[in-house]
Amino acid sequence: MNSALSASLGQGTVGYVLLIVGVALVFDFINGFHDSANSIATVVSTRVLSPGVAVVWAAFFNFVAAFTVGTAVARTISKGLIDPSVVEPNVVFAGLLGAIIWNLITWYFGLPTSSSHALLGGYGGAAVAKAGFDALQLGGWIKPVLFIVVSPMLGLALALALTVGLSWALRRQRPARVDRLFRKLQLLSAALYSLSHGANDAQKTMGIIVGLLASSNALFAVQPNWLRHLYLPNADRIPLWVEMAAYSAIALGTSLGGWRIVKTMGTRITKLTPFGGFCAETAGGITVLIASHWGVPVSTTHTITGAIVGVGASRRLSAVRWGVAGRIVWAWVMTMPAAAMIAAMAYLLLR
Repeated sequence: MNSALSASLGQGTVGYVLLIVGVALVFDFINGFHDSANSIATVVSTRVLSPGVAVVWAAFFNFVAAFTVGTAVARTISKGLIDPSVVEPNVVFAGLLGAIIWNLITWYFGLPTSSSHALLGGYGGAAVAKAGFDALQLGGWIKPVLFIVVSPMLGLALALALTVGLSWALRRQRPARVDRLFRKLQLLSAALYSLSHGANDAQKTMGIIVGLLASSNALFAVQPNWLRHLYLPNADRIPLWVEMAAYSAIALGTSLGGWRIVKTMGTRITKLTPFGGFCAETAGGITVLIASHWGVPVSTTHTITGAIVGVGASRRLSAVRWGVAGRIVWAWVMTMPAAAMIAAMAYLLLR
């Protein structure tokens, strides 16, 4: 009787872990849905691509990122932020719920907040709810928190420099010719930014899944062979199936698009031309790929917003609608603590 009961509880626990893996992929899907605006807002607002074609273009390069970048960001998330002894299914589940709920709230109001920071805030909030602030590995939080400021400023600076430099280099060219040229080049810059978006954001979900499986390794070590491939001795390795699942989920979410945020990003901050869209996307893509190389989970939303502001500021400061930009910044500031509070409450309910 005891053996049967133990087996039943074990299977139930396996089912719970698999449910959380599914929820993580749902978050990844919502991430793509919520952040599709980052990848396509500029190329849609300049009318280089129609919305339908733009989301397919972005989704394709979201997935291509699986074959072109490493997994440094995933390793940061899986073992660099939370004390591994604190990580368990309820903490991961509550963290995901905090991020998903905050993402849906901000999507409804059309605010381009960071899915990345929602996930970090939710994960941290759930861990603190379980074990207090000692659960946080503070050294691992320095770069993500620092890049809340660095990534949009770097995106702004690169976009401003690129806009000014190209404007000077092309100053003798006819405007119509420049417009035709950058309508073609913007396809490449949109692809670059979509690739960088997939590279950084999908890896965050990969890190969450790997951290969950590594914390449940004792459970999977005694399962039948068809479940044994879920066994991970530690969080040092990212299985191929986790990579493919995460990149597929974010690409599918991007393909469905979050049109409320597209309008905010593409038209309300500043008016963009194909030339400006190219500069913003190129600057944003370079910034995110640099961060991905160093394993820093950054906000693609913050980065492209900073780049768009940089393009507008290159013409004149009044070309930027600073009121809209200010509301976006307030949403950024609120994201991590709001997601952390939601996740903490979710953990207490789950416990």
